[in-house]
Amino acid sequence: MILVTGATGLVGSHLLVQLLQENEEVKALFRSEKQIEKVKNVFAFHNQTALFDKINWVKGDITDIPSLEIAFENITHVYHCAALITFDPNDEDELRKINIEGTANVVNCCIDFGIKKLCHVSSIAALGNPKEHETTITEETEWNPEELHSDYAITKYGAEMEVFRGHQEGLEVVIINPGVIFGYGFPKKGSDVIIQSVKKGLSFYTKGNIGIISVEDVAKCMIQLMNSNSNGERYTLVGENISTKALLDFIAEKLKLKKPSIEASKFMTSIAWRMDWLISKIANRKRRLTRSTAKSSHTKTTFDTSKIEKELNFTFLKKEDYLKAILRARK
Repeated sequence: MILVTGATGLVGSHLLVQLLQENEEVKALFRSEKQIEKVKNVFAFHNQTALFDKINWVKGDITDIPSLEIAFENITHVYHCAALITFDPNDEDELRKINIEGTANVVNCCIDFGIKKLCHVSSIAALGNPKEHETTITEETEWNPEELHSDYAITKYGAEMEVFRGHQEGLEVVIINPGVIFGYGFPKKGSDVIIQSVKKGLSFYTKGNIGIISVEDVAKCMIQLMNSNSNGERYTLVGENISTKALLDFIAEKLKLKKPSIEASKFMTSIAWRMDWLISKIANRKRRLTRSTAKSSHTKTTFDTSKIEKELNFTFLKKEDYLKAILRARK
């Protein structure tokens, strides 16, 4: 039987659809019953409502070891999708607890229960930093601790270290590093924030690049890697390297809205993140722009996906093939 952590999230829910379509027996970890309804909507989006009832739900939390041990009973393979995504520096403690300690708990249970293989969902944020004059990032690009990283990136990198620690102890593992994931079912979270910004009349853009991918491709790669002989490897998953402006324009065009027209320079974003810090203190709200996210919005690096393409003979979907359906559903 397969265990999916983070089953009520974007990747986990779409992964459930594909696993059940392949007649796999699946146990899904959840924390709140109200989140299960979102998963049901994802199954309906894919016209697979009948498969929803085949999910074996188990309540638990990756930070709660006793509940995790119950979830691991009779499990042979694990897809670890659970994680906290936030770029607010005030969330550092929670990020470390969920992303690093939670992953360590999953890895330890995999070892204790004799799990055959673990697939861990990381992020391109955990990949290395290109050296001066380099413009491409691969799985081998070295992580530079001296560079400015968000707390989210640091904890995802730390989570990978826990997975590789498990590998050194004999656990078979594969790690995926997806870019910004677009998929149906989770409004106002993750990539949907980009769509919402355009719908609200976003005027500004930066000249940086962004790596994007469909959630269907992420789930498909995970399953193929789990069924392959790959072990102890990580894979960059980016369907398309695109400029931020081109992505925003595409979304605006499909929604028949005004395209962003004002370039936000590095100076402007440096002022903006400082203003956001001040406002967040006064209004007691979460940060919307930080120093690290402001910096990353101007980066022009690209992500090399030749490793996954060669090993799986994989072809990624283009944004025209999946974003249009998502945007139609968001109108």
